[in-house]
Amino acid sequence: MKIEDEIKQKKFTSVQQKAVINLIYTSNWLQNRHQEYFKSFGITGQQFNILRILKGQHPTSISGTEIKSRMLDRNSDVSRLLDRLAAKNLISKRTCPHDKRASDVLITEEGIALLHEINKSHKQDQLLSLTEEEAETLSDLLDKART
Repeated sequence: MKIEDEIKQKKFTSVQQKAVINLIYTSNWLQNRHQEYFKSFGITGQQFNILRILKGQHPTSISGTEIKSRMLDRNSDVSRLLDRLAAKNLISKRTCPHDKRASDVLITEEGIALLHEINKSHKQDQLLSLTEEEAETLSDLLDKART
């Protein structure tokens, strides 16, 4: 459905404004679909993002500050998210020997298994109804928009 029909607005000041509104609207739409998808696995999108960061770092630990710098949503409360993941035994935290205020964080085997289960379903890749070529073009255009 066209953005004009989705938001019931036909007039835009420019095609750039229309594109920005469409991007924001689509981003929120996609985030809502992601949240519904991850809910079936008992986690949130932000928790999934942390698990992916930790899996990429595995078997080396990483600090909460470094996790936050790599997150898609840098406004997330990383400490709270880490506590919730630790309560689910998806990560482990230990006090950093060099800085008692910081924690070293590692993904657990349970966390790796959950990521494997999520990746196995492939439904996350199907949230956009785009071909591989269209997805590549979209990604390139989004990269260009940020430069």
